[in-house]
Amino acid sequence: MASQSHAGQPLLHGLEFGINEWLVDEQYERYLNDPGSVDRTWREFFTSPIPAARREARNGATNAQGSQEGPESQDSTDEAAVKAVRVAALIDAYRVRGHLVADTDPLTAGRVAAHPELDLPAFGLRNEDLQREFVVDGFAGQATMTLRHVLNALQESYCRSVGTEYMHIQSFQERRWVQQRIESPQPRPDVAEQLQILYRLGAAEAFETFLQTKYVGQKRYSLEGGESAIVLLDALLLRSIGHGVKEAVIGMAHRGRLNVLANIIGKSYAEIFHEFEDAVDIRSVQGSGDVKYHLGAEGTYRALDGGTIAVCVVANPSHLELVGPVAQGVVRAKQDGAADGGETFPVLPIAVHGDAAFAGQGVVFETLNMSQLPGYRTGGTVHIVINNQLGFTTSPANGRSSAYATDVARTVQAPIFHVNADDPEAVVRVARLAFDYRQAFHKDVVVDLICYRRHGHSEVDDPSITQPAMYDRIGARASVRKLYAEALVRRGDIAERQVEGALRDYQGHLERAFAQTRALPVPRSPKPVNHMNAVDARHAAAPRAATAITEAAARHVIASQTAVPEGFTVHARVLPQLQRRTTMLDVGSIDWATAETLAIGSLLLDGVAVRLAGQDSRRGTFGQRHAVLTDRRTGLEHTPLSSLGSRAAGFAPYDSMLSELGAVAFEYGYSLARPDALVLWEAQFGDFANGAQSVIDEYIASSEQKWGQRSGVTLLLPHGLEGQGPDHSSGRIERFLQLCAQENMTVAMPSLPGNYFHLLRQQALGERRRPLVVFTPKSMLRSKAATSGLKELTMGAFRAVIPDETADTARIRRVLVCSGKVYYDLEAHRRSAGLSDTAIVRLERLYPFPTEEFGAELARFPGGAEVRWVQEEPENQGAWSFVGPHVHRLAGRPVACVSRPQAPAPAVGSARRHAGEQQDLVMSAFH
Repeated sequence: MASQSHAGQPLLHGLEFGINEWLVDEQYERYLNDPGSVDRTWREFFTSPIPAARREARNGATNAQGSQEGPESQDSTDEAAVKAVRVAALIDAYRVRGHLVADTDPLTAGRVAAHPELDLPAFGLRNEDLQREFVVDGFAGQATMTLRHVLNALQESYCRSVGTEYMHIQSFQERRWVQQRIESPQPRPDVAEQLQILYRLGAAEAFETFLQTKYVGQKRYSLEGGESAIVLLDALLLRSIGHGVKEAVIGMAHRGRLNVLANIIGKSYAEIFHEFEDAVDIRSVQGSGDVKYHLGAEGTYRALDGGTIAVCVVANPSHLELVGPVAQGVVRAKQDGAADGGETFPVLPIAVHGDAAFAGQGVVFETLNMSQLPGYRTGGTVHIVINNQLGFTTSPANGRSSAYATDVARTVQAPIFHVNADDPEAVVRVARLAFDYRQAFHKDVVVDLICYRRHGHSEVDDPSITQPAMYDRIGARASVRKLYAEALVRRGDIAERQVEGALRDYQGHLERAFAQTRALPVPRSPKPVNHMNAVDARHAAAPRAATAITEAAARHVIASQTAVPEGFTVHARVLPQLQRRTTMLDVGSIDWATAETLAIGSLLLDGVAVRLAGQDSRRGTFGQRHAVLTDRRTGLEHTPLSSLGSRAAGFAPYDSMLSELGAVAFEYGYSLARPDALVLWEAQFGDFANGAQSVIDEYIASSEQKWGQRSGVTLLLPHGLEGQGPDHSSGRIERFLQLCAQENMTVAMPSLPGNYFHLLRQQALGERRRPLVVFTPKSMLRSKAATSGLKELTMGAFRAVIPDETADTARIRRVLVCSGKVYYDLEAHRRSAGLSDTAIVRLERLYPFPTEEFGAELARFPGGAEVRWVQEEPENQGAWSFVGPHVHRLAGRPVACVSRPQAPAPAVGSARRHAGEQQDLVMSAFH
């Protein structure tokens, strides 16, 4: 349907335009939203119905001598006015569609592309109009141009080696910013810049060729075919120097990673060659290490002119895009910790993607979606897609439904620059443009580096089996370095001896490093260690942090809960909860949320920054936390713990997007760069951590062993079978415990608020940094039985085992061992039944298993006493499979498990059936 005028008439009524209606519709919609967002020609066209427009054109037109035009000149004026609009439509069409015919694919070099919506006849224009002059309203910096010059400028701007998508951006300011830069004439780089490009291409190519020659058959996921990525990174970092950027953080998968480490980060060639020789001293990395193309590194980028900038590549597994949110977390932490942080964004995040993964993996969208959220902003990321036009062996037709691999970036209105990797000068130009956009608007920008993969997915793969035609073209194509060098020599910009001399120097450097590597001895593996015993010994010897606080500190923290700004109206349902927190200190009934508030507040007073993020975490899933208050009348927010005084550290609570995978990865990355902070991520329900399982497996559980990378991230997972169904019951304790080894993390399920208080403070103040997984309560949050007194916070420390202090040890014939909420059900039954022959021992820390403490508690009871493990979860789930062998070993006798029967789901869906099962479970524990 044609667009409607202000008078309700079709804009095209009564006039045969021959203009694409979609373009008129689009321009008219923009005009209605913001008249200034369209060119003057369009504004004049839209101000009135066409007959009036004709009259205005006729009345305003005079000949060169000032005389009024006659009928023939009036018709001519009408035609001129219409054609001016047609030229404006042509310009806009190229801005929207020009990327579709741009020469961006090196494998189809020289192909003349066309698009029916960009042909002159589609706009009612003919070849005889090419010499006519038209008003172009500032296009290409000109007021008027001939149609021929307009076409030439459009093709230079939109149809050469760069195809630009930016008209989807809603901000007129951003669109105009991009438009002015890509429509301006692009000067050819000077000789110094050309030599720098050639040097970087030569280094990238020689590095890959050298490895291919020396280490035949070894995987390295080479950059051959996409060597311009090094030129792109070089240009980005060079642009960053002197523009307020202090550091760059690169998150990337394995394609081209070794090349980046060598030629951008500055990792020594000898070290890389050692990894190929498998001659790495395994004692230099705690644990098993990882393959060479997963390793991270920190270094200094050195420009050829002497400028430097700190840069690092984040370690990552083969889960490709999972490194994206991790790197974002690292960047945000560095920015938060910077003295001049805030809105200056002094750290530049660079994300290097593969085309198939960028289009195919959902975590890409999650990471893009974070980019403008308050808790996750990093000031804009430069995304580089190394577009091999192939995913493993899968063609784009089978790998994505979108036209481009980068279409997902349109969701956050990022500009997208598709650039031909075989035109390195265009690559440099786009790199600068992308960086400048990031600096100007603090938003994400995408560079789609369209290249190819000279080898298969790895160097041992034969891609011609599935892509024969493509690899015929690749095999016949010279490298980008050779093509560029030939072009420079042909143009007379540089001499051939300069080309060959630089390449020989670089190859000689590699040969010398290789010879030195071969001359070094290969270190022997040390004697294997019994890790189980070593873990127990290390834990027993580790000094405990002092986690108790003074009563004065506790009262100072609690006073902040009701000290709101003048005129601030607290919600009527929230105010009593905050007021009760003061009372709790006096009556000795501190609940879970209050204990947590005291832990966080006291850490802030101790100078420890705290970051808390998660779905609804500021309020708390169960309406228990209220870390941020919202004024009932104005909607303004207040964070009570941020008013503890000028000497207190910062508290940053955030409600996250509805994500687990990207959100947990971000917090993990944040914890790496802020070891001085307590970093908490809370699941809405513990079950939801399932969505972050790959982060837990690949980073949280194993990163220290693989990469020597320590994290103190803390996961808070609400857990407990309370009749809410299969998906709101279990945090999947068994999965975490299955990943536990070599003291890689702490897994705890405390049953008292005071113990949770000490656990959080121990996590923040302890010398040993490791992830902490806490299975937090739901019903216990407000249970009168699950409370603590003030003395539990001002004295003592975290207790890994809570003994049964009420039991008459001589009369005990049954010892029940449990964790979490089920203790209160067991204790209630024991009290009501008057049973004095049963002791109930609480295991508060599941890993590292508290061997010494638990053994000492069991030793208090008669040797013939029966020992039972009790859990709410089904027998094949929960902690039983992990805890059982430990309890059996320490008890020295068989240990029974009291649980629900084995089941594929964590819980039943019926609340009535759940209650019956729970009653049977408790009864079985005592009989």
